[in-house]
Amino acid sequence: MYKEFQNKNEWAIILGGSSGLGLATAKKLAKHGMNICVIHRNSRSQMTAVEKDFEEVKNHQIRFLSYNIDALNPDKRTEIIHEIKQIIGTQGTIKTLIHSIAKGNLKPMFSKEKEVLQNDDFQITINAMAISLYDWFKAIFDTKLFSDDARIISFTSEGNVKPWKNYAAVSAAKVTLEAITRNIALEFAKFGIKANCIQAGVTNTESLNRIPNSDEIKKHTLVRNPFGRLTTPIDVANVVYLMCKEESKWINGTIIKVDGGESLR
Repeated sequence: MYKEFQNKNEWAIILGGSSGLGLATAKKLAKHGMNICVIHRNSRSQMTAVEKDFEEVKNHQIRFLSYNIDALNPDKRTEIIHEIKQIIGTQGTIKTLIHSIAKGNLKPMFSKEKEVLQNDDFQITINAMAISLYDWFKAIFDTKLFSDDARIISFTSEGNVKPWKNYAAVSAAKVTLEAITRNIALEFAKFGIKANCIQAGVTNTESLNRIPNSDEIKKHTLVRNPFGRLTTPIDVANVVYLMCKEESKWINGTIIKVDGGESLR
């Protein structure tokens, strides 16, 4: 296999890389020789499974870092970026920053039986799933760690335009995430930075399964998708890989659908 990122001292920082789309992306990029740094938040009981997945990433003979921290804590963010800078050295660069944080409140706007969305739910969700991208991006940029051909990739969903019950706060976060990504694309292009969103189709991840009635969403998607299946984390990771390659450097400020044509109907 051709490992185009090998021996370049280029790194991917993946926010939320211990499961789902983030983990699949870590495995795919490592397979092609990119060094990986995963920022994640997992309990002690989850770490056995997480470490097993991380070993699979390390087996590709790349350099690997992982930090089990609260990615939303500004002091921790500053500390970790400083440490990363020391580890990768003066010749190392961040080739790609991938935002895969899935931390949001899934509540209805109206219910007689359940707790409903409040202002704080929106603020917490938007901060975690959108504004945190800018916080990490700006901190890395200010530290002058990005390569001169860096790629910023965030994950959105069809909830950006379609209302789903219990999804209002996450939907608002996805729209905010897209706006932040577009403006990074516009304002930082002069530094060689390209920023894009990937809109994945319905993917059977832990995040999807937290949504009430997720089984109905999956069932509907199997009928709706032209290929009759759900999107997989590997489908999405494959496109992240493509977006990190030299040939994709003229793609900037857009939303790329990775759903097998699911959104056509």
